[in-house]
Amino acid sequence: MGTALLVAATLIGLLILLNAFFSVAETSLTAASRARMAQLSKEGDRRATRVLELLDERDRMIGAVLLGSNVATIAASAIASSVFDDMLGAQWGPLVATLVLTPLLLVFGEVLPKTAAIVAADPIARVVVLPVRWMVRAFSPVLAGVTWMVRRILRLGGLDVSDEIDPFAAREEIRGAVELHAAEGGVGTDERDILRGALDLRELTVGDVMIPHRAIRMIDGDLPARQILQELLRTNHTRLPVYRGTAQDIVGVLHARDLLREVEAHDGQLEKMRIDAILKEAWFVPETTVLQTQLDAFRARRQHFALVVDEYGVVKGLITLEDILEEIVGDIRDEHDAVVEGVKVGRDGAIYADGHVPIRDLNRMMDWSLSDEEAVTIAGFVLHHTGMVPDSGEVFDLDGFSFQIMRVHENAIKRVRIVPPQEEG
Repeated sequence: MGTALLVAATLIGLLILLNAFFSVAETSLTAASRARMAQLSKEGDRRATRVLELLDERDRMIGAVLLGSNVATIAASAIASSVFDDMLGAQWGPLVATLVLTPLLLVFGEVLPKTAAIVAADPIARVVVLPVRWMVRAFSPVLAGVTWMVRRILRLGGLDVSDEIDPFAAREEIRGAVELHAAEGGVGTDERDILRGALDLRELTVGDVMIPHRAIRMIDGDLPARQILQELLRTNHTRLPVYRGTAQDIVGVLHARDLLREVEAHDGQLEKMRIDAILKEAWFVPETTVLQTQLDAFRARRQHFALVVDEYGVVKGLITLEDILEEIVGDIRDEHDAVVEGVKVGRDGAIYADGHVPIRDLNRMMDWSLSDEEAVTIAGFVLHHTGMVPDSGEVFDLDGFSFQIMRVHENAIKRVRIVPPQEEG
């Protein structure tokens, strides 16, 4: 009797350990980071590669570990019931077996191993992947039938189990992970903003970040060469659009380096220069172009500058490679850049801004959160929210900010005074 009891206790202990293994395998493999496994696989980690392969057939993997777990639990229960039946009789044996086995299975077969697997999901997944993989292969026919049945039942309930990965869901998962780690202090504010910016490239269009037409510095191509040189020297930009007639008739783009080479070629005799000969062809892109697409186009064409047009071909603004990069890394400034051109902080704490200033630039400069969904510039923001062309001196409360119209010219808002909520108090 003593030997039989020892054998039964040993078998029950082994079955609890086996159940613990299946609990660890299920939790670690379902909680493992696919992104981290992909990176390890790229670095040559074969176990990480096998984890990815197993995650691609997640339903069969779950079926295999649950099958093993259920077999271990049922076997342990059967042995325990048999032992206690012999000791206490059929009346009390099943009850005592249940009272003894339940806490053992709960603590050592479920809670303890699953908690450990959650804490160290990635390294544990790489350890358990091989035996689980063997199980999936060994029980493949059974698991195929179970998978087929489960998918049909779920479809009846309106759930379509598909192997395809939704790219939008993947980006939202990454965005959520970034926000979570930032909230927990694992990612700094600057790192968070960079990661956010990279994810936003597929959600923003060129029209959202372009420099509006009214803010573009242009050169009249009919001006004398000396005056064109002076205009170029007055600006902080190395490339300027050149027009003839009206600002919509752009004939090309003038690069400061090309102009200086032309000056040198003619020994400083500006009257002999031919501006048309050094103009680069203007590149026009639709304002609906996605930023990621435009970034790829800049890289493919090895250009940094494009003019933005609407569906009718009207020039609405311009976009540069630097504008897109700033969406990712924040403002990129050199010793010649103004903080934000057209913005001034008054002695009274209010902000004085030209109407053409982009909302996104002002938000970055002041750490504000004015909505830029419906308008690109400050003037557009006021026009959208008021629904009219205001007069000079009018004051509006928009998004909690106080906007005072300082100057209006030809139905265009030229300058506004903005007081944020904290200053208003």
